[in-house]
Amino acid sequence: MKLKITVFLTLTLMILSACSNIKYLPKGEQLYIGGKVKIEGKEVAKKKRKQLAKELETVLRPKPNFSFLGLRPKLYIYNIIGKPKKNKGLKHWLRTKVGEPPVLFSKVDLDFNTKLVQNRLENRGYFNAQTTADSTERNRRVKSIYTATPGKQFLIRKVEFIEDSSALTTALSITKDKTFLKVGDPYDLDAIKAERTRIDARLKEKGFYFFGPDYLIVQVDSTVGDHQVDVFVKVKQKTPLKAKEIYTINNISIYPNYTIARDSSNSKPEVGMPFGDFMIYDRENKFKPQIFERSMTFRKGDIYNRTDHNLALNRLVNLGTFKFVKNNFTVSDSVQHSLNTTYYLTPLPKKSIRLELLGKTNSANYTGSELNINWSNRNTFRGAELLTISVFGGLEAQVSGQNKGYNVYRIGTEANLFWPRFIVPFKVNSSSAFVPKTKATLGYEFQNRTNLYSLNSFKTSFGYIWKENVRKEHQFNITEINYVNSFNVSNLYNQQVLQNPTLGRVIEKQLIFGPNYSFTFTNTTETQKTNTFYYKGSMDLSGNVAGLITGANIKNGNIKRIFDVAFSQYVKTENDFRHYLKLGDNAQLASRIIVGAGLPYGNSTELPFIKQFFIGGTNSIRAFRARSIGPGSYFSPTNSNSFLPDQSGDLKLELNTEYRAKLFSIVKGALFVDAGNIWLLNNNPLKPGAQISKEFLSELGAGVGAGLRFDLSFLILRTDLAFPIRRPYLPKGQRWVFGDIDFGSPGWRQENLVFNLAIGYPF
Repeated sequence: MKLKITVFLTLTLMILSACSNIKYLPKGEQLYIGGKVKIEGKEVAKKKRKQLAKELETVLRPKPNFSFLGLRPKLYIYNIIGKPKKNKGLKHWLRTKVGEPPVLFSKVDLDFNTKLVQNRLENRGYFNAQTTADSTERNRRVKSIYTATPGKQFLIRKVEFIEDSSALTTALSITKDKTFLKVGDPYDLDAIKAERTRIDARLKEKGFYFFGPDYLIVQVDSTVGDHQVDVFVKVKQKTPLKAKEIYTINNISIYPNYTIARDSSNSKPEVGMPFGDFMIYDRENKFKPQIFERSMTFRKGDIYNRTDHNLALNRLVNLGTFKFVKNNFTVSDSVQHSLNTTYYLTPLPKKSIRLELLGKTNSANYTGSELNINWSNRNTFRGAELLTISVFGGLEAQVSGQNKGYNVYRIGTEANLFWPRFIVPFKVNSSSAFVPKTKATLGYEFQNRTNLYSLNSFKTSFGYIWKENVRKEHQFNITEINYVNSFNVSNLYNQQVLQNPTLGRVIEKQLIFGPNYSFTFTNTTETQKTNTFYYKGSMDLSGNVAGLITGANIKNGNIKRIFDVAFSQYVKTENDFRHYLKLGDNAQLASRIIVGAGLPYGNSTELPFIKQFFIGGTNSIRAFRARSIGPGSYFSPTNSNSFLPDQSGDLKLELNTEYRAKLFSIVKGALFVDAGNIWLLNNNPLKPGAQISKEFLSELGAGVGAGLRFDLSFLILRTDLAFPIRRPYLPKGQRWVFGDIDFGSPGWRQENLVFNLAIGYPF
């Protein structure tokens, strides 16, 4: 009965929506519902017809109203809102931003679209194509139909690069091995345009600074017969002489304190200071010359090339010290066929202070805010070093749920110093456009959980950050030290520890020291690609050398301490892999796999609490609250008492898939499935079922849900509603809980529905 009612209401809505849209049309007008291209003739293979027709349909103008399952919701909203009296307010916003005016058939020019289709066919090598146009009308809805008969596609028979005795054509001929124009390929105008751009880029690498793609001509002879063409690439006869010459670098001048106002107000020419191949005009001596020696790629006498040109600009920008960076090339008066280059650098304010007020929430129903004060010095030691000092304080309170009264107060500070180079005892040369950095960190945080305990956390690190290119980034800390100790532990918390000893891990003293490394690869910024990827892998080591030297072995009772604290000894790795499949302009399928493993040994039987793996929450398995799953099939008593679940493990496996689609305006929707769990590597008698076993896949928890994302440009506000479909702590054979789903039951909803409010995408 419910299904019949749903189908009936859906059909009724579709009919009413369709009828409503038509009745609002002006008298005598018809609604344009789109164009379709049909490919006829036997010259185009059946497999290629659909692809060709889809490409041709993209050139048709205008585009019809947005439709979904035969409905036009944007047009419907536009119609029912009507014209507001004022050009502001909710109605105006709904009509102009969410709604969409009707696309009328009277605005469609069939002849113009026919020419567009014909032109695109000829650009693809169908020189004998024929195209006709027609339209069909039903209930004041009109669709345009274009019938194209492409004929046989012309193929490239020969590609020839025309040479003479000049250095330019010799360099041009050398590039032909990498040509985009291949014998046997179809004629394609886009390929010809791309070839001109490719050649220009190659010639720029050989010193032809004044050359441009417009000085190239690609002649096509289609009279050679049998639907073939010969292609001739050559330099235009009217190409200027300077475009044919190879240029070298002469004088290199740098103005690191340039502003337009200062430049125009100074009548006196500034006196430069020579440094190597450079002349530096820094009257106030604000910057050490070594900055520019490391950043510049040109040296006097070098042949000009675009790679070094762009590389120097990118390095100067990535120093983070200059607001604007530009350069200018002029022909030298003293040296023939050479260029003088001048760099104009406008510094950012050396010191700045920023105040931030943040709103925070999580799936454990904790809501609060944080205040940050950040002070920066962008040129600390005159070498473009960046010093940042932050002071922060925050409060998180649980406004609903079982855990009211256990508010969390945080206060702390952190200092970071970045040097724009590798600080190492040997010389390191980098060809990357990104400046390598050495980073030192020192931080402290005090955390107080009301009525429970307080924590002191100290950390320091020293290491390096460098990027090979825009896709690949490395971070290597030679050492990172973390020290955590608790105090003011309440009797209430101690009593809970007696009932559940796992809670004692939270307040244990922890000393962690050792190197760590992470590698990140991403091409997600390349939005034109159908498949994009993100990967981050990390390796974390602690106490390895100290454990080896001292012979620490906790299993034999030989526990070693530093300052009366047993140091942690482990190896930990985590791998986060993401794949994004583009399903059109406004839809995407995002997937993620996280695999993590930690091996405690020597002085430790488990990873330290702050380094263990957790699962559940707003950015993990959203059908379960934060840290409430596992380890393994273990069920924590804290899930049912007044304390928050705080489960952790040495191993982690998580899988997520999310379908994302734009609904309208700033609103996007999502459907998702999450699964995963954590495990302990060693047996813990206090946590039965927590140890990893060969049956670990049967212990995966899973949940499904839906959500909305509000894209406000400066941030994305995310809401997710999820519920579990598999509970790993239930007895075998009962873990799938599809049969328990009952949205009509208030008790089921209260126990199972989990609402997540967060900022940004989960992955």
